[in-house]
Amino acid sequence: MAATVTFDPKELESKVKSMYRSVAENPAGEFHFEMGRAMAERLGYASADLDRIPKEAIESFAGVGYYFHLADLKEGETVLDLGSGSGMDTFIAALKVGLRGKVIGIDMTDEQRAKAQRLRDRDGFKNVTYVKGYIENVPAAAASIDVVISNGVINLATDKNNVFSEAARLLKSGGRFAISDIVTEVQLPEAIVCNSTLWAACIGGAAQQDNYRGQIAAAGMTVVKVQDNPTYQFISNNARGASKKFGVKSISLLAVKP
Repeated sequence: MAATVTFDPKELESKVKSMYRSVAENPAGEFHFEMGRAMAERLGYASADLDRIPKEAIESFAGVGYYFHLADLKEGETVLDLGSGSGMDTFIAALKVGLRGKVIGIDMTDEQRAKAQRLRDRDGFKNVTYVKGYIENVPAAAASIDVVISNGVINLATDKNNVFSEAARLLKSGGRFAISDIVTEVQLPEAIVCNSTLWAACIGGAAQQDNYRGQIAAAGMTVVKVQDNPTYQFISNNARGASKKFGVKSISLLAVKP
């Protein structure tokens, strides 16, 4: 059973925007989570791919895992990134789908999108578009997307059922849902779930892993692979404590829409 969220969702949105504004503008600052190229390579990103995309996007990369081997992007496909941040995964996706393909990033934080757009324009990623919006309500047509991707973002949503239903709506038949996210082995207690600061830090909103998979299935997608990402580590004491006590961890997952 999912825990009931009793704090103000607007308060959470404000804290999330504030945190990820800092991620965009001051990636060298102190956060609950690690960022940057060394972490990206440890998670599984290929150096050859990272060498071909803007280094500033990599500096602000706050993802939690690697899923491109699961996504298996093909030339000419249309890809949607839920919570695209400063653009690192959209640029990686753009390399893989080529100029005949299209990559759309959606993000609610203005500073993240502005940074990604600036880097896109500077480095000539002509097949990438950024849209202001929310991952629960994407301004795109049904059955218009080949692959939905997301990295460390869905845990921030207060209604994950809506996110998964929206992904299923957007995907074409046979489309793939390839993500990395934070989940828990056991249900988090209310004191953590109702703490908006811990939600913004990618901890409080983490769903119990079986419930998470069940919500994806309920949205009409079939989970075909799940893997733990043990190389992802939280770095603050609060986050590490929650990780150890409740089994807060990173996973990568592939689901398919029939």
